[in-house]
Amino acid sequence: MLNDKAVELGRMIGQSAEYQAVKRANEALNGDRDVVAALQRMEQLRLEAQEMLAAGNNPTPEMEQELDQLLQKVQANDLYQRFISANENFDKVMHQINQWMLDGIKKGATSSIITLG
Repeated sequence: MLNDKAVELGRMIGQSAEYQAVKRANEALNGDRDVVAALQRMEQLRLEAQEMLAAGNNPTPEMEQELDQLLQKVQANDLYQRFISANENFDKVMHQINQWMLDGIKKGATSSIITLG
């Protein structure tokens, strides 16, 4: 029974306007090669900096400057802004769903009526 309810909830979330907006924004963002390349380079720089820090070294000023430039480029992109906004909206929905589930768990834990099966 729990499996069926979880699958149904997942289906409903997948059909929600907020999830569909995230999906569309992600597809649009992935279609912008310049932004994808900038995001990939930012991740590469992050990993390089992490390795340097682990070895006791600081990232170079050139790395920091490149990262700042890439960050400005990405943040100025409309598709990226749409993606961030859609993700934030979806996160709010998921937070509310989690709160509803916690409320249901609390009610179920105090209920003397057994309804499994």
